[in-house]
Amino acid sequence: MYPYHNKIKQRIKNDELKGYEYVDKYKSISPCLILHFITEPKIRPIREHRFKEYEEIINKLAKK
Repeated sequence: MYPYHNKIKQRIKNDELKGYEYVDKYKSISPCLILHFITEPKIRPIREHRFKEYEEIINKLAKK
């Protein structure tokens, strides 16, 4: 199985994250946090039950 979240977190640590947005629906995911990266794949959707985890990571980045 592809380590989806581990890979995303590694990409964030490597400063590949360009931005993020919350959307009501992305494909079949509702609601959804969309992470935008500068490298491929450029968009990674995150389901609601993982929002808090990613918000903590994003807040830590903002404080740097």
